[in-house]
Amino acid sequence: MSSRTHSEDGPSVPDVRARLDRVTDPELDESIVELGYVDDIVLRGPAVDVTFSLPTAWCSPAFAWMMASDARDEVESLPSVETATVTLRDHMHESEITRGVNARESFASTFPDADGDVAGIRASLDDKARVGRQFEALNELLEAGLTERQIVALRREDVSPEDGAVFVRDGSVGISVEREPLAEYVEKVEATGLVETGEDVLFRTPEGDPIPADEFDLVHKRSRLAKVNMTGQGNICDALNEARFDPDRPETYGPQADES
Repeated sequence: MSSRTHSEDGPSVPDVRARLDRVTDPELDESIVELGYVDDIVLRGPAVDVTFSLPTAWCSPAFAWMMASDARDEVESLPSVETATVTLRDHMHESEITRGVNARESFASTFPDADGDVAGIRASLDDKARVGRQFEALNELLEAGLTERQIVALRREDVSPEDGAVFVRDGSVGISVEREPLAEYVEKVEATGLVETGEDVLFRTPEGDPIPADEFDLVHKRSRLAKVNMTGQGNICDALNEARFDPDRPETYGPQADES
């Protein structure tokens, strides 16, 4: 990824990169920065230009739209940024997505023939990501010695994801686990609206219901399948992304190829 600064006014490249790190590939639930999708950041005082590309030219236009619009919104959330322009390249719908997102049009108006709206697709993928993150969080709690019954009884107020602290009610004791898996799960379960208050049960079935103690093992296995599925998709995307930057790649790779 390259970066250029045209003015000392406005945000820094690390500021922008930190915001972009919060944008995820909705199918993989991984940061677009970590995945290597961000190609260029250009600073022009309070204006920021971001260029990104995806592993293949035919990645879902809905997914690409989500990443482009999320990137714009995240960068513009910086107090020092007035406007952010996001450019998608090497994609079969790069012009439509770049124009539509920067014009702040809706996905439906840009792709009137699309099957499904972005909000519905995003909600479905958020649920998938929630279940995948839950698998990692459950593993941390099991390794820390909590029982299945203790885990399913945990409420939002029983955990402090900032420092990985967990309070076990029936034992009146506190334990510490690795912060990241717990924090990432809490972030997603709150974002999906399943947990809104301190009294809400923290861990859920894929359908969003509290987990009965005698069904913990089944839910844990279903969570694992969701995580394995995302990991498998991620491995495929990693391989495609490496091929995109391979200097020996065929000239026919990507939408800029000669179609004659």
